Amino acid sequence: MRDVIYSMSTSLDGYIASPDGGIDWTAPDDELFRFHTEQTRSIAVQLMGRRLYETMLVWETLDQEGSASEMLVDFARVWKPIPKLVFSRSLEAVEGNARLVRGGLTEELGRLKSENGGAIGVGGATLAGEAARLGLVDEFRVFVYPVALGGGTPFFPREHRLDLEHVETRTFGSRVVCLRYRAH
Repeated sequence: MRDVIYSMSTSLDGYIASPDGGIDWTAPDDELFRFHTEQTRSIAVQLMGRRLYETMLVWETLDQEGSASEMLVDFARVWKPIPKLVFSRSLEAVEGNARLVRGGLTEELGRLKSENGGAIGVGGATLAGEAARLGLVDEFRVFVYPVALGGGTPFFPREHRLDLEHVETRTFGSRVVCLRYRAH
């Protein structure tokens, strides 16, 4: 069975975006960016909601621009070929190596988990929260930034208990802490 991994940045008080939707506080330094690139190499397919898909579209052409740093181009070259399933009722079409999914998450993830291959990434608070509520997430990678937002979009689904087993803690020079947990 393939693992489903939910990996996102969060504030110390548990939000992935500020009340106005801002994520400017999540800009990684070079060390953390390289770590994210290496982690992305293990993802065989990425599931995402509309907002995350639209945020990540920049990576579809970044490697073709002459002004991007080698570090950014490297991530684009890792990200671009990963098959992406975009769960949206409002999008008409998707670009790049993406497929629009209008059906249910349970069926799609069930099919993917039964196949051979690498890890399945799931991202975007709404979609990942639904996967967590349904017990479909195997591993949580929480990148905790030293900032408290006081509200916004929560990392974990609200009003739903998750029992987790701690796997690893890693602190980066930027004071960001990566916490890895397995679903229990």
